[in-house]
Amino acid sequence: MSLHFPFDNTYARLPEGFFSAQSPTPVSSPDLIAYNQPLADLLGIGRADPGELAEIFAGNRVPEGAEPLAQLYSGHQFGQYNPQLGDGRAVLLGEIVGSDGIRRDIQLKGAGRTPYSRGGDGRAWLGPVLREYIVSEAMHALGIPTTRALAAVSTGEPVYRERVLPGAVLTRVAKSHLRVGTFQVFAARGELDRLRQLTQYAIDRHYPDAEGAMGLLAAVRDAQAQLVAQWMAVGFIHGVMNTDNCAISGETIDYGPCAFLDTYHPQTVFSSIDQFGRYAYGQQPEIAAWNIAQLATALIQQMEDPQAAVGEATEIVHAMPDLVRDHWSRLFRAKIGLGTAEPDDLELIADLLRLLATDKADFTNTFRGLATGTARDQLTDMAAFDAWEARWQARLDREVAPLARIRSANPAFIPRNHRIEEAISAALEADFAPFERLMAVLAHPYDDQPHAQDLAAPPTADEVVQATFCGT
Repeated sequence: MSLHFPFDNTYARLPEGFFSAQSPTPVSSPDLIAYNQPLADLLGIGRADPGELAEIFAGNRVPEGAEPLAQLYSGHQFGQYNPQLGDGRAVLLGEIVGSDGIRRDIQLKGAGRTPYSRGGDGRAWLGPVLREYIVSEAMHALGIPTTRALAAVSTGEPVYRERVLPGAVLTRVAKSHLRVGTFQVFAARGELDRLRQLTQYAIDRHYPDAEGAMGLLAAVRDAQAQLVAQWMAVGFIHGVMNTDNCAISGETIDYGPCAFLDTYHPQTVFSSIDQFGRYAYGQQPEIAAWNIAQLATALIQQMEDPQAAVGEATEIVHAMPDLVRDHWSRLFRAKIGLGTAEPDDLELIADLLRLLATDKADFTNTFRGLATGTARDQLTDMAAFDAWEARWQARLDREVAPLARIRSANPAFIPRNHRIEEAISAALEADFAPFERLMAVLAHPYDDQPHAQDLAAPPTADEVVQATFCGT
């Protein structure tokens, strides 16, 4: 059976200047690594033999109805504005409305050079493709808004980084690829008609109840506030929260130097390019608000009286920290089994986090251990934990079914950094069994899976991943 792509491409209908028409560059020997059949069924794409899948998802065969393009955007990178970025190694094939009624982009990442490649080769190597496939699908299983992985294909061609590496292409699915930086580029250029068109397009596509530019700003703020709190609750560190990596849809996007906490500390950084900790775990709420402020700065340029809009935009942005805090408080209450709110709850949570930081305890296993009775095993200061536990148990006495709540709020399995690296290393030797096993376990992160306890274990000293890297 051949694949069918029911494309309906609204972004390609926007006027000239929003993108560049760009076909993917064919590769020599595509070979299918993975195909996400449940996601394909949701999109109505269907099934096909591995050879056909490889040809399409490597970019060798453009499916009927596609209108391939590379999107234009700019953005702040580590706080410094870059006036033009754009899809330097990605080609958007088109959009599909799934059986759930949600419109999604289908994008090939690593599909060759585009007008925005800025001297790059437009390709991706196997490691980042597998990392994004694993982490994005794990985030979906965790219930966190995210782009998703539809397919991964090896290209049979080398990619030149610090060394020669095997090439690959990821097919990414997103509610859209609109970013804060998409608005910034037109605001910075003074192209206000395009900025207005983009604003209305974003409203129509994502937030139809929003009223004008300020309504869009508030809607994006709300989505991002909830998203970053969800990251914090599972110990996720995005690693590169530039404005070009901040999606208007409220999805997690661009899994570059990302990672999950093993031992807990709020200043944890994994990204090899984040030398000053701008995007550390504990900094993420502040940076999310900073990104929304940049969106506000861009959006108000289109107003008849931009200066008059500053007050309203400022009020919207300044409300974000409290929104993040509210979501964070609700999620962390659930992590310790609390379904109701009492005045001393946040102190109880903060005291536990301080214990984790002091003892360098494993974040995921400590919280999960509150339901299994193994949390104490993660810490070294037993007296301090016992004192905290006594207060906690007294608080739980006023709750209904707290242990079930803990299990549903705390995963047993996350995509641990050393296991991802293990899967990538094996794949470089043409062994995809660790990748496939990891994917199978991470599809059910809240379930006890006794056969996979090795995947729940923290890294040993020689397995610790000190840094993660961008794929470019």
